[in-house]
Amino acid sequence: MDGSSAPAQASLLPPIAQGETIAAIATAIAPQQGSVGIVRLSGATAVAIARALFYAPGQQPWESHRILYGYVRDPRSQQAVDEALLLLMLAPRSYTREDVVEFHCHGGLMAVQQVLQLCLGQGARLAEPGEFTLRAFLNGRLDLTQAEGVTDLVAAQSTLAAKTALAGVQGKLAQPIRQLRSTCLDVLAEVEAHIDFEDDLPPLDEVVVRQQIDAVLSDVDRILATAESGELLRTGLKVAIVGRPNVGKSSLLNAWSRCDRAIVTDLPGTTRDVVESQLVVGGIPIQVLDTAGIRDASDPVEQMGIARSRQVAQGADLVLLTIDATAGWTAADNVLYESVREDQGHRPLILVVNKVDLVLAEALAHLNLPTNLPTVHTAAAQQQGIDALEAAILNAIHADKLTPGNLEFTVNQRQEAALTQARNALHQVQETIENQLPLDFWTIDLRTAIAALGSITGDEVTESMLDEIFSRFCIGK
Repeated sequence: MDGSSAPAQASLLPPIAQGETIAAIATAIAPQQGSVGIVRLSGATAVAIARALFYAPGQQPWESHRILYGYVRDPRSQQAVDEALLLLMLAPRSYTREDVVEFHCHGGLMAVQQVLQLCLGQGARLAEPGEFTLRAFLNGRLDLTQAEGVTDLVAAQSTLAAKTALAGVQGKLAQPIRQLRSTCLDVLAEVEAHIDFEDDLPPLDEVVVRQQIDAVLSDVDRILATAESGELLRTGLKVAIVGRPNVGKSSLLNAWSRCDRAIVTDLPGTTRDVVESQLVVGGIPIQVLDTAGIRDASDPVEQMGIARSRQVAQGADLVLLTIDATAGWTAADNVLYESVREDQGHRPLILVVNKVDLVLAEALAHLNLPTNLPTVHTAAAQQQGIDALEAAILNAIHADKLTPGNLEFTVNQRQEAALTQARNALHQVQETIENQLPLDFWTIDLRTAIAALGSITGDEVTESMLDEIFSRFCIGK
């Protein structure tokens, strides 16, 4: 994590911020949770603060990329606050390319909080969200795609999400974006040369220019095609289990999550509120919501649960309409189906026929089920059919695209918007060429495309953009 991948842009930092040393707790803190807590400092006085607070017995050398053992002491009372390790990473071989110091303390609440307060007492300032990574960007350590990859990696909920985030950290998205921008810059330079030196140069080859723009557009479309997959990996899929009371929705949730998340009884209406479980299926984080059975009910509490069930179904990315195989497809099921289908629009709907273990195999063929729905047979109480259910869900969302071989990296919403802007501008260049407009008109849209591509990597950036991006980071990263 010491390499260079972006131009230094320290001038964007306010002058006072460039000389400040920042400090923050870099690990999650909770009582009786975590064996180690880290307090991180970055800036010109980081080492001086560490020397003021840390006592390293013996002849341990204070050298870069060394770990020292000792005690954190309050400089006023000389009382030990914690037994700890100290890690030194001197500029430029650090995450921020500034002097970085980390106190590796005992976990929990008190030790790291006390060490952080001592650091602030020595003149450090509490870091803003994402400020360590912001400094890494401004000092040329990372580009914006790598910085956003860092926060995606921290938030990853599946191995595939972590893999694509790591690809961003490694610069695998930045590389093609920079190549596309370089091609556009070459085209712009050639067009501007023909504007300025028209009499000294042969006519501009419009065919070659259009071929170059076509090639860029093809690559932009290819990168844009990863946006939907990226959003799915980052935010996951919300799946609602809906159906009449006592069709086995809670049993299905329990079997799927392999734990007793929901109460299961033979009494209709047992589930009064939405019960949630978090799963990972095919590399995709899935939030499964077991809803109250939908029926006409007189109980006010059950009525509230049913109302919430309808809201959950409307907001879900995919609905599992569950029916009881022993009852077959009833009029109530049909009413519910029509209601869900109307609310779902184009979102996937899968029919789950539960309790198939209680009916004869030949009877399943005569349930009068809708023929236009993907259908899965389950026996949730026996934990049967779960694999088939997961396969149907992955097929419904076309998850075959979400494989390591097909998905090297993904773009986020900000990057998607910038790529779309670049694509529109390049299409406009093509239209300008086709309409035989003067070369000056070509340059307008070329510059727009170049600026949009540059905003993805941070080659062209504004302070407001940085504020918007790094405000989403956690403090300490």
